[in-house]
Amino acid sequence: MEHKVIKNKKEIPLTRLEFDLLVALAKEPGRVFTREALLSEVWGYQHAADTRLVNVHVQRLRSKIEVDADDPKHVLTVRGVGYKAGVGKN
Repeated sequence: MEHKVIKNKKEIPLTRLEFDLLVALAKEPGRVFTREALLSEVWGYQHAADTRLVNVHVQRLRSKIEVDADDPKHVLTVRGVGYKAGVGKN
């Protein structure tokens, strides 16, 4: 199965983890996910692990789907908490 999104009418391939991360965030727009919650939902970890793993995959995902990864519109950081999907037209 291929995991890809469309950006500017072009297919962008994603790894399975990047795709699963995007789906987890997108299915509940506006919900703030802690890094621990994402580790559980996307990676299946039952116990808190190294949350930097989430940060690395978010950065990689942003580099592929955002127009400007330094000013993300789709995967937003909630400082001190975690991440959420951006809502809106961008």
